[in-house]
Amino acid sequence: MSDETLNIFQQLPHEILPEADADEASRQEFVKSFKQYIQNAILPGVKVAFDQRAAPAFKRQTGAAPDDRWKVREAMNDDAYFQGYVSLQRISQELMWRSVVDSVDRQLPDLISKVDQIEAIGGSLSVDPDFEPPRYVTALDIHCMPGGYAGVVTEKDVAAGAVYDRGVYLYAMGYMGPFNDDMGRSVVNYVQRNYPEFKPEKIVDLGCTIGHSTVPFKECFPQAEVHGVDVGEAILRYGHGRAESMGYAVHFSQQDASSLNYDDNSFDLVVSHILLHETSGKAMPKIFEECYRILKPGGLMIHADLPPFENMDAYQQFILDNETYYNNEPFWGAMRDLDQIEMSVKAGFDRDKIKFDTAPMAIMEMYAGDQSHAEELASELADREFEAGEYAPGGGWEVLIAQK
Repeated sequence: MSDETLNIFQQLPHEILPEADADEASRQEFVKSFKQYIQNAILPGVKVAFDQRAAPAFKRQTGAAPDDRWKVREAMNDDAYFQGYVSLQRISQELMWRSVVDSVDRQLPDLISKVDQIEAIGGSLSVDPDFEPPRYVTALDIHCMPGGYAGVVTEKDVAAGAVYDRGVYLYAMGYMGPFNDDMGRSVVNYVQRNYPEFKPEKIVDLGCTIGHSTVPFKECFPQAEVHGVDVGEAILRYGHGRAESMGYAVHFSQQDASSLNYDDNSFDLVVSHILLHETSGKAMPKIFEECYRILKPGGLMIHADLPPFENMDAYQQFILDNETYYNNEPFWGAMRDLDQIEMSVKAGFDRDKIKFDTAPMAIMEMYAGDQSHAEELASELADREFEAGEYAPGGGWEVLIAQK
C-alpha cells in the first residue's frame, strides 16, 4: 500500500487545526486505535453472545425469538459481555474528547487570534447575540462532546469548532477522509453523477457545524454562492475561519434550520449531512417545510444520513441504536421510525419526485484509486449487506432526495 493511499485516512493539517504535542498526539492515536479494537475485536463477540446465550434464553422465557430491536435489547441488557462492550464504547468516547479538549484548551488564545486575523477572501459570518439555540440541542452534550455543539466559553470563541474538527476525525477512525469531508464529497459526487446537467447557483448546507461537508460544494461548484447554517456560534466562527484559510468563500450564519431567514424560492440545492438524527420529532417536519419554501422550482433537497432501519435486521438495528442509549443521541432511533417520504409530501414535494438512494462513500472511491469504478460501486451498494458496527454501514450514505 502506497503512502498516498495511507494518507487518505490521515487528517491533513490546515491553518487553524489545533496542533497536538507529542503526548496529546499519542493519547489521540491511542483512542483511535482503541475504537478500532472495540469494533474489530470486541463487537463480533456481542453477536456470539446474542446468538448463543441471549436469544435462546429470551425464547425460552417468552416462547418467541426477539424479532425487533427493543426485544433484542431486552434480551441483551443483562448480558455481561454486552455490558462490557457498551462500557468500553462509552469510555472510548469520553477519552476521545478529553484527548482533544486538552490540546484545544492549551492553544485556544492562539486559535482565536488566528481566526481573527485570517485574510477574508469573500465569505462571511453572521452570528446573532440574541439567538437562543433550541433546547433539544442544548439540553445535553450530543455525542458526549463537552459543552455540546452550541457551547461558548469566551469572547470570539472557536473552542467547540476546534474540538469538533479533531474529534470527528478520531470518532470516524479516519473514514471521513483527510479533511473530514467525506459526507459532503459523497453527496457532491452523487449529484454530479446522477444530475450531470444540474448546475446550482445557490446552495445551503443545514446543520453545517464547522463546514467540513459544506466546503466540497464550493470546491466542486465554484460558480455557486454557498451558505452554511448552524445554531452554534463557536463552531460557525471556527468554520468560517477554516473555510477562508483553505481558500473557499462560504457564507456562514447562525440560524435554526426549522425557521430560516432566507427568501422563498431562493436556493437551487438544500443539503444536510447527519443533521436529521440530531433534531427532534417536532423540528424535523418544520425543517422539511423550510427546505421546500426556500427551494426554487426544480431545486433539490438532499439529506444524507445513515440507512433506515428497514434495511437492517433486528440485531443490526439494536447495535446502531446503542447511540441512542449510550452516546447522548436521544433522537437517533426515533428519527429512523419516522416516515420521511410522507413528511416530504406534507412539506409540499410531489410523491413521485421523492426517493431514497445510496451515495457511495467518497473515501472508498478514493481508496480504489479509479473514479471509473464509481457506478459499479454504486450498483454493488444497492444490494449491500449491513454489518453492525461499521462506521458507514455498507460503505455508503443513505440520501433522501426530493425535487420541487
